[in-house]
Amino acid sequence: MVRPETFYAHPETVATNPFQHAPLEGAAVALAAAQREFDAAVLTLGDAGIEVIVIEAEAAAETPDALFPNNWFSTHADGRLILYPMATTSRRRERRPDLLRSLLASRGYQVRETIDFTSLEAAGVWVEGTGSMIFDRRLGTVYAVRSPRTHVEAVDKVAGLLGYRPVLFDALDGAGRAIYHTNVLMALGPRLAIFAASLLPDERERASVLAALEASGHEHLEISAEQVGHFAGNVLFLNGMSGPVAAISRRALASLSAPQRRQLEHHASPVVCDVATIEHVGGGGIRCMLAEIFLPRSGHGLASAAR
Repeated sequence: MVRPETFYAHPETVATNPFQHAPLEGAAVALAAAQREFDAAVLTLGDAGIEVIVIEAEAAAETPDALFPNNWFSTHADGRLILYPMATTSRRRERRPDLLRSLLASRGYQVRETIDFTSLEAAGVWVEGTGSMIFDRRLGTVYAVRSPRTHVEAVDKVAGLLGYRPVLFDALDGAGRAIYHTNVLMALGPRLAIFAASLLPDERERASVLAALEASGHEHLEISAEQVGHFAGNVLFLNGMSGPVAAISRRALASLSAPQRRQLEHHASPVVCDVATIEHVGGGGIRCMLAEIFLPRSGHGLASAAR
């Protein structure tokens, strides 16, 4: 997780992220609120048995979206670290791979190879990490919404590298706008898929995604366009001290119906984080704030991301 040092509705990204809103009380007040929410989330996750590694953002770099690190890197059980091409120039300043590798090594994690796809930016091609792509690491599938921030060419390159099967589709929000990141409408746990299938306008693509989820043994928890707007799809499943947990925001959990909540709780215990300012101003939720570590670790197996 990356603690913010600057925070506001980023004008370079707001065109493709309608979840962002200008803060009512100014950037300084928003930053202070975001830092309080961030610190509380770190403690909440820690209380659930999740090991959290915190990096401080660089204040001088002016990176208001730095608290969403899952867009610029992902880690994998074979020791690979992948760096991703991002759509906006300022967001590229968030990437600090040398610091990341050093910090991971200090915690006993092994980065055996770094794969750098950032050269795709020169060709105007990007895929923003696990915001753009949802990995089913158990069965080797990558789900991705085509969008201005998620290009098919880049998804295919990542899928080819990992040996995964790409499942691509279009999705529109309740206002008919393209969904910019896949993790807005989909989250995969070991046996549960939170997925807003109704937002896929193409019936064949919708059937294809649902068939892939069924074949992988995932039970489907359907969420609505309104619930997507409350970040109900922006959930991350993790391994807690007593079993699977689901990191979810207070706003997202409140948007679920009683049957939906029971369905979620059947598969994982909710770990509830109040990140209302980060959601409203930054346009990203608790899942966006978490970059999982799947790297091998000397004497400890894998880290606490749920597979």
